[in-house]
Amino acid sequence: MFAQLFRTKDGKNYLLPFVLITTLFLLWGFAHALLDVLNKHFQESLSLTKAQSGAVQMSAYGAYALMAVPAGLIARRFGYKGGILSGLTLFALGAFWFVPAVVWFNYFWAFLLGLLVLFSGLTCLETVANPYTTVLGPAETAASRINLAQTFNGLGWVLGPLVGSLLIFKSDGDTNPLIAFGGTLKKVFLGADGGLVSVSEAAGHTSNSALIPPYVALGFVVLLVLLMFVFTKLPEVRAHTEHEAGTSADGGVIDHATPLWARPHFTLAVAAQFLYVAAQTGIGSFFVNYTVEVKSLAISDMQAGILLSLGGMLLFVLGRLSGGLVMSRFSPGKLLGTFGLVNTLLMTFTCFSGGRFGIITLILSYLFMSIMFPTIFALGLRGLGEKTKTAASVLVMMVVGGAVCPMLMGHIGDKFSMSAGFVVPLLCFAFIAFYGFIGSGLGLVKK
Repeated sequence: MFAQLFRTKDGKNYLLPFVLITTLFLLWGFAHALLDVLNKHFQESLSLTKAQSGAVQMSAYGAYALMAVPAGLIARRFGYKGGILSGLTLFALGAFWFVPAVVWFNYFWAFLLGLLVLFSGLTCLETVANPYTTVLGPAETAASRINLAQTFNGLGWVLGPLVGSLLIFKSDGDTNPLIAFGGTLKKVFLGADGGLVSVSEAAGHTSNSALIPPYVALGFVVLLVLLMFVFTKLPEVRAHTEHEAGTSADGGVIDHATPLWARPHFTLAVAAQFLYVAAQTGIGSFFVNYTVEVKSLAISDMQAGILLSLGGMLLFVLGRLSGGLVMSRFSPGKLLGTFGLVNTLLMTFTCFSGGRFGIITLILSYLFMSIMFPTIFALGLRGLGEKTKTAASVLVMMVVGGAVCPMLMGHIGDKFSMSAGFVVPLLCFAFIAFYGFIGSGLGLVKK
């Protein structure tokens, strides 16, 4: 079954290019997740409010609004490989910028500039890699293939907050991540003082010099991957022949004359993708704040970051892996709708219960977020034929949703409480449930 994901009807096998592309998913997942510890770090190192620290995500995700259209133009003009090389170059430049940002400037704007360049590179990579996975095999397994690729993205999401917590949230205590994770779980589920590092021991992350090791190391890894793609020939696969013939993989009749904005399943996918990224970014940005503000548990910043990595993000990876395997057996739309509905309920508990139970529901939400981005992406691109690359750039641009939610949640958190701020992702998931059950099928006429 696995081999059939990459073998086309004419006998071509695209497994090797798919494996190469998954390295990009891993890298940008790591870079995205590393952001989730920066909010709390800058609140301490630069004395920022929660709302002000949301500018981290505004700068990073704002790059998608600026770069998504140029990235689509690069992909159409220079092909998939040209888009990948452009993205990796900007990615490396943004990562290495953290050295002069710390040594020469050490101001908030300097770090935001580095994130803007870095995430401009990620915009190019995501604009190319996401649709590329959908054509590296049969059309009917496109959703399974992109979910499988996004599993490697999930691994990056696990590593990002783990590395960030250990290198940025320094402490004088033992920083063995597994021991710290076990002690934190004991606190969350049993309410006992089983943590390894106490809140007086969480000091040490007030220096921005701690940002240099993770970002410089990331920059060198990106350079190695860049060289790998320079010397690798990638097949320039066109949109599936089913689209050219006038039918989509699910049997829908395609009207090539209809513009993208007049296709409800696509326009609603744009809205759903915007709200999904807003929800995921908001949850990740203030996971540490929410957790450490449960005073009865006395969880440190470092412990909260490790809990995010080995708790929430690990569930995220498991969800993507299982989602990719079962997607061909279940309706992607109904599965997306079900997961959206479950997360709406979980966010309700996060908002109104607080305490240990609120942390547990927050962690569980990552399991049900896991399939959302790739599934919305695949559902939105169904039957678009030659408009696929343009549509993909628009969907990638919707990652700008991550620039809006953190500042709004931070403002609510500053004014009321961090728990109240999670009403924002609650509303986002409610719309995603609607899109999965109803919106994803609108406008697709069957034969």
